[in-house]
Amino acid sequence: MEYINIALTKGRLAVKTFELFERIGITFEDYNPGSRKLIFTSKEHKIRAVFVKAGDVPIYVEKGAADIGVAGKDAIMEAESNLYEIMDLGFGKCKFSVAALKDYEFKAGRKMRVATKYPRVAKNYFKQKGEPIEIIKLSGSVELAPLMGLSDVIVDIVESGKTLKENGLVVIEDICDISARLIINKVSFKTKSEKVERIILDLKGLIGGKEVS
Repeated sequence: MEYINIALTKGRLAVKTFELFERIGITFEDYNPGSRKLIFTSKEHKIRAVFVKAGDVPIYVEKGAADIGVAGKDAIMEAESNLYEIMDLGFGKCKFSVAALKDYEFKAGRKMRVATKYPRVAKNYFKQKGEPIEIIKLSGSVELAPLMGLSDVIVDIVESGKTLKENGLVVIEDICDISARLIINKVSFKTKSEKVERIILDLKGLIGGKEVS
């Protein structure tokens, strides 16, 4: 029987995902949270869990290297991949927000400078608002950008807000809520429909079938 491949990212999302799968009767015999392995197998159910970087999960699913993925809504929005977003798994909750220094004042007549790790998300959000911006893509701590005069605001993921507060920043706008989502490759949804749909139905039965948004 052909294996189902599931793309995950290490950390809390993976731990929560393995807990969910265990609760629907799918266990990975060789899984250990402290392991450096990247592939774990459930021989009984013919399923492989593959660890990739968070931003790569939607890409693996879209291109068919993985049939199923568990990814944050942030990664899905930034990747803009062609796939099925099936359900909200209800964990990994946080927000996409716009933040700035407490005394920031918008200056009309020039583009707002926006520092972010998520240029597509930022661009799409401000485009919908009709506000011209200059995107400054960063890989490290975006909180530094306003402090160093590199940007006016940042677009980033906010969970508790503690990091912002400690760096003198405040949320000025919330973009959207984020949580972990179950995503499916469009071809796999048809060619491996029996196994894929079984997993979807079992998870929906377990967590109440939350609609995506």
